[in-house]
Amino acid sequence: MSKAKELREMSVDQLEHSLREAQESWFKLRVQSTTEKLDVPSAVRKTRREIARIKTLLRERELAQAAPPA
Repeated sequence: MSKAKELREMSVDQLEHSLREAQESWFKLRVQSTTEKLDVPSAVRKTRREIARIKTLLRERELAQAAPPA
């Protein structure tokens, strides 16, 4: 799990890669939670929050590029 400060230092490509990895991890955790007991039940929530952080940063950067300079 990455902290927001670490995520802000990443490039857009690195963020997109981290997003794909987090989404794959979230899928695996969801499957595991339905088929068997999870070792760390809070991992699903933490992964979801990491995905949200990454998407938020990507959107902020997208808006910053689209905004005309003031």
